Amino acid sequence: MARDYRELRVYRLAFESAVSIHELTKTFPREERFSMTDQIRRSSRSVCANIAEAWRKRRYPNHFVSKLSDADAEAAETIVWLDFAQHFHYISVANQKELTDHYDHICRQLALMMSRPREWMPKGDQT
Repeated sequence: MARDYRELRVYRLAFESAVSIHELTKTFPREERFSMTDQIRRSSRSVCANIAEAWRKRRYPNHFVSKLSDADAEAAETIVWLDFAQHFHYISVANQKELTDHYDHICRQLALMMSRPREWMPKGDQT
C-alpha cells in the first residue's frame, strides 16, 4: 500500500496530465486567458488536490469517498474543456484523445477506490 498520496498511480497520472495541460494551454489565444485557459488548468489541478485531500481523510470512509467524488467531478469537467479546446482547434485531435484517455482512466481508478474505501484506511484504523 502507498504511504503517501504521491505514490498513488492515479495521483501521478493526474499530476502528469495537469502538467501537460498547462503546457498545451500556453498556446491558447489570449482572449481565452481568463476563461478556457484558467478553467481547464484549475479543474485539472483540482483533480490532484482532491486526491491529496482524500488521502488525508481516508480514515473516515465517507469523507474519503466524498473527496474522491470531487476529484472525479473535476476530471469530468477537464474532459469537457478538452472537448471545447479541440473543437476550437486550440489542441489537436491526438492531444485531446490522449488526455481524454488519461482522464477516463483516472475516473475508473477513482471509481474503484470509492467502491472499496475501507481498503485504503490506515492499517491501525481498520476495524
